[in-house]
Amino acid sequence: MTELEHVVRHTESRAEPGDGGAPDDDRGGLARGRRVVLAVVGGAALMAVGGLLATTLVKSPAQVAAETGPPAQGALTAEVERRVLAQTVVMRGTVAADQSVAVSPQGMRSAEGAGAAVVTKLPLKAGEPVTAGQLIAEVSGRPVFTLHGAQPMYRDLKPGAGGDDVAQLQQALRELGHGTGADAKGVFGAGTKAALAARYRAIGYEPLPAVADGGAALKSAREAVRSATWAVEDASGPGGGPAGPGSGKGGASATPGPGAGPTTGTRAGSGAGRELARAREALGEARAALAAAEAADGPMLPTAETVFLGSFPARVSSVGARAGSPVSGPVLTLSAGELVVEAYLKDDKRQLLRAGMAVVISSEVSGTDARGKVALVATERTAAQPAGDLPQQGQGQDPKGGGGSGGGSGAGGADLGYRMVVRADQPLPAGFAGQDVRLTIESAATDGEALVVPVTAVSAGADGRTVVTAVSADGTQRRIEVRTGTSGDGFVAVTPARAGALAAGTRVVIGAAPRQAPGKPE
Repeated sequence: MTELEHVVRHTESRAEPGDGGAPDDDRGGLARGRRVVLAVVGGAALMAVGGLLATTLVKSPAQVAAETGPPAQGALTAEVERRVLAQTVVMRGTVAADQSVAVSPQGMRSAEGAGAAVVTKLPLKAGEPVTAGQLIAEVSGRPVFTLHGAQPMYRDLKPGAGGDDVAQLQQALRELGHGTGADAKGVFGAGTKAALAARYRAIGYEPLPAVADGGAALKSAREAVRSATWAVEDASGPGGGPAGPGSGKGGASATPGPGAGPTTGTRAGSGAGRELARAREALGEARAALAAAEAADGPMLPTAETVFLGSFPARVSSVGARAGSPVSGPVLTLSAGELVVEAYLKDDKRQLLRAGMAVVISSEVSGTDARGKVALVATERTAAQPAGDLPQQGQGQDPKGGGGSGGGSGAGGADLGYRMVVRADQPLPAGFAGQDVRLTIESAATDGEALVVPVTAVSAGADGRTVVTAVSADGTQRRIEVRTGTSGDGFVAVTPARAGALAAGTRVVIGAAPRQAPGKPE
């Protein structure tokens, strides 16, 4: 019997009737005894609970250090995949026309003479179409019109000129219905003169003369031929040249009598022959000079009055002047050809990209994609041209799709990098023009499906071998020697050194992950 039970029983025995005590007093003492017992029991319980809490919250330094230390490490794994692995480069580009020409007709001269170039007419607005042979501007009263051709103008074309640029002009005039007659290809002859004059008249202007002397040279050459012709007639007519055989002045014989010495008539005849020969020589020279003057005379095509575009219809990209303003920069900019995407590369990306690589062109505006290929990666850096210093018509046109260098480094502008041009496999919709698009370029790819693992799964051992660590279902690890291939987007293609040693679905170690402490939820 415990001490507590003994106290309770002793108290109850005192309360039983017939023991000679006072009943009321005994009952009051019993109640007081019970309260004491309950107080003692409650205090003991509180002390027990407090001790338990103290043992939970109060920890020794060693226990605290053990519980706050790093958890044990476990292996982080990933599955081996079998798929085509492609290395991609993602960048931004701008959709623009294949050919863009800034028209700045500096040095325009009129029939009245050269002066400050002033815009006198701008018949087109931005966005309007342009056809071959159309008037696109008037500067100082002179027209600027378009012709079809890929080669930019670099010189004035005048009668008598020859070359590929003349052949291009002839072809452009024929496409507009102006025949060039019997002129040989690449020779600016009479037929080309007539065709050029007809084109100017069709747009309402007269062409500038190739020889700006008011026809004085041609007139002088014709007068020289007339004078030489008269000289020949004077030297060869009656009394002015040697008579015919057996005849003389008045029909007398010019043959001297027997024994007669040289006569005056013979000497006169010899002098007249020389005079006739010289007159005929002068006439030939005069006629040659006249032919040259006639060949040089006629209409010319000034560099500043023509813009050659590779394809039509073209578009007016922008208008940079208004009627009455002086020509201090591009009057307008024309664009022609299919839409392409233009981007500029830094050194690291240029080393990865080359012509022929597949590209996905993504428009966030329309939510559509188009496939294409890299058409050009420049070999020289491109500098941004300062404002007001765009390529000028007559000093060079800028066909964006051509050329291998993509422009030199230039001077005075910011370095844009290496110019890259992307052409779509199918023509881009017109709505793409001017958009900033995303380019995803596939710079490398495996030849078909290959075993692919994260790059962090591959490591090199002390022996120089490249390995991955495979993990079996029971947690056992084994090292497998592999050869690496194409890499991209954080993955690398691997080939096991021993055939069949690695298969798709195998889990390989890619790092270490904290292991969950026992009893803690994941």
